[in-house]
Amino acid sequence: MIKPVDLSKAYRLINHGPAALVSAKSGDETDVMAASWFCPLDYSRVSVVVDSSHFTRKLIDASGYFAVSVPTVAQAKMTLDLGEISRNDRADKLEICGAKLFFEGGLDVPLVEGCAAWMICKILPQSAAVSEFDLLLADVVAAYADDKIFENGRWKFGEADDALRCLHYVAGRKFYLTGNGVEA
Repeated sequence: MIKPVDLSKAYRLINHGPAALVSAKSGDETDVMAASWFCPLDYSRVSVVVDSSHFTRKLIDASGYFAVSVPTVAQAKMTLDLGEISRNDRADKLEICGAKLFFEGGLDVPLVEGCAAWMICKILPQSAAVSEFDLLLADVVAAYADDKIFENGRWKFGEADDALRCLHYVAGRKFYLTGNGVEA
């Protein structure tokens, strides 16, 4: 079941470096893309690199919002497809990739069904980093997680089914899974 995550703990949804699906909506247009260069800046701010030529970026620029969905092992093929097929070329990209979207918290920002976690982000006033590096900075305005894998501000990778673990993209269509924890 999808549960809200306290914004002071939102960084924990992505601090372990998972692959991310970045989605956005403007008017009747939606898109989702895979993103590797994504990370927390602090407890409730994030950064993501989205090239200005991407269809998703045009939607982000128009709306001022984007979402991050953290895909699971069960979504590896869909994640690859979302990264390889451009909505600039295929209007039916989401159907081809099998990405189903939903909306949460009364916000008009699409989230990808079946993921382990989600963040809705509002773009911060930008600097030269946008034009030079395509680096977007954003405040997390809402965060959610599947309580089968994330509860009380902590991931439960060791307890959950492997199909729910997060993906880490390395290269050449290869992912690794988030592993078991070690307490020190």
